Amino acid sequence: MAQPAISILAVDDEESFLEIVSTLLQQEEYAVETASDGVAAINKLQTKAYDLVLLDMKMPRVDGMEVFKFIKDRYLDTQVIMLTGVADIKRAVECMQMGAYTYLTKPHPSEELLATIDRALERKRLSIENKALKSELARHALSSELVGNSKEFLEVIKLCSKVAPTDSAVLIQGPSGTGKELIASFLHKNSLHKDNPFVALNCASIPETLIESEMFGHEKGAFTDAIATKQGLVEIANGGTLFLDEIGEISIMMQPKLLRFLQTGEYRRVGGNKNLHADVRIISATNKDLRTEVAQTKFREDLLYRLNVITLYLPSLKDRKEDIPLLVDHFLKKRVRTKEPLRIDPKALDLLTKYDWPGNIRELENVIERAAILCQNNIIRIDDLALPIGMRPLGEHRSGSHAGSVIGSAVPMRDVEKMHIEGVLKTVGWNKNMAAKILGISLKTLYTKIQQYNLAKE
Repeated sequence: MAQPAISILAVDDEESFLEIVSTLLQQEEYAVETASDGVAAINKLQTKAYDLVLLDMKMPRVDGMEVFKFIKDRYLDTQVIMLTGVADIKRAVECMQMGAYTYLTKPHPSEELLATIDRALERKRLSIENKALKSELARHALSSELVGNSKEFLEVIKLCSKVAPTDSAVLIQGPSGTGKELIASFLHKNSLHKDNPFVALNCASIPETLIESEMFGHEKGAFTDAIATKQGLVEIANGGTLFLDEIGEISIMMQPKLLRFLQTGEYRRVGGNKNLHADVRIISATNKDLRTEVAQTKFREDLLYRLNVITLYLPSLKDRKEDIPLLVDHFLKKRVRTKEPLRIDPKALDLLTKYDWPGNIRELENVIERAAILCQNNIIRIDDLALPIGMRPLGEHRSGSHAGSVIGSAVPMRDVEKMHIEGVLKTVGWNKNMAAKILGISLKTLYTKIQQYNLAKE
């Protein structure tokens, strides 16, 4: 079935202008109707919703402002481009503040008009698409921890909603701190196994010699400290979901055993000789490019194929900055417990949206928690934000501040690096693993820098 033509209503009291615009738009295969004054426009709008309205500001009887208000009261998705003379620009801007897409001053080239119409229609398409995604989101039990309204975030949730009810293995890829475990939990809560356990294992936090015992369990006496038989996480998660976080860190020696379990559901406890069986759904996550790891023989290709039947890609926070105000509000309400509600100064919030957040949501959460502790009168200001040097406007720092302060004169790079590392360490409560990820350096390098700069936890 052919798609209906995009409908445009052109409203102007100049008949010659309407004729020119109608011809131009019809050549572009738009369905065009015209109205020569505001009353005629409202009469047409009472019987039909248009995709876009070209609306003259200044008309007799009923002017463009009144017609615009009529449109916005009834048709939220209709895009409006105001047409104005120089004298009426102020009122056209008022319409933009109320929701008009933009304004064009007369006269304007045909190319500019067509390009503006294209952008306005794209805005409408994205608006409708976002509403569809939100509707999809509303049909599923979204975890209260998942916060976001951006197109990128809603696209992930839409795909999650389709994948969740299946038993397929899912690989979640994305930078550290983007909420991969929350997505895994969402998949479980909306799966057929939601009433059974959700068990998480961070493959990077378990020593290579113990990860097999942690995953599959061990028998009494299997090794020196095995004083009793221990269940593995696959056994605990039986019937539910096993989430393998940082799967890219699993050793090459452990990978064949995990592959065998994925293929057969069978495993043996360390030190045991009996085959056991567990029925679990595997969800894994990584911030590494596993295909590169395969090429470097650090990861088995057959294991990768087993893990990534479905792959989800989580965007960095810098790619969904419109979600930052929502996340800040969430952290202030859910994470920070104070007698009086906390607020954030608009300048501070603006600064947060300009920062690129290499540590992603985890870094934002830490910055907000620290700021909530340091702020005065329950208002978070720029002074309270521990952000890297260069982020603050000049004159917006308090004396004695460390991370995030702006130096008015030249400062040696050594001192800049020292202050930045110290600020990040304080922000994350001296969690060195997290600080290294935020700084983009290895843990070994971080320890070297701490020693080099004689940094110590206060």
